Amino acid sequence: MPTMPRPSWAVAARPVTDPVAVTLLREYMTDVADRYYRLHEGRDATPEEIERALREMPSDDLAPPDGVLLVAHHDGDAAGCAGLRRREGRPGDARTAELKRVFLRPGKRGLGGGAALLAAVETAADELGVVRIVLDTRRDLVEARALYARHGYRDVPAFSEGPYAEVWMAKDLV
Repeated sequence: MPTMPRPSWAVAARPVTDPVAVTLLREYMTDVADRYYRLHEGRDATPEEIERALREMPSDDLAPPDGVLLVAHHDGDAAGCAGLRRREGRPGDARTAELKRVFLRPGKRGLGGGAALLAAVETAADELGVVRIVLDTRRDLVEARALYARHGYRDVPAFSEGPYAEVWMAKDLV
């Protein structure tokens, strides 16, 4: 019986202003906002709430020289993104970066894209001279937390504040 070829993943840096990146970042924000509002209020986020979130939590720091936005393509189709930003200027964080905006479109989940994105994040971290990656997330984002744990991220004490920071994780790269 012939085997089917495995779908391929390609991940590359893109400017946050790139139309594909803008679309993925909006989809990310809609996805996490909808999950939050469904859990807490039994409804989806409104368009106004999405716009406010995009303004209040911009992604413009996911750009050189201290950050990067990575876009994943699955068999040529834009499928997801992940961002990394250096945490310089904070005590003890000179060689630490923060993982942000990890997202895969729902139809592309479970196909290895999370692993492809996290591998690309580690390569980007190395290029930034980073030796540690940290992240914060919400408790209800259980799939994301499981992905991070499978890839070596471990729970750490809180290092940030905010209404959506409920779980803190880190991975040492050296």
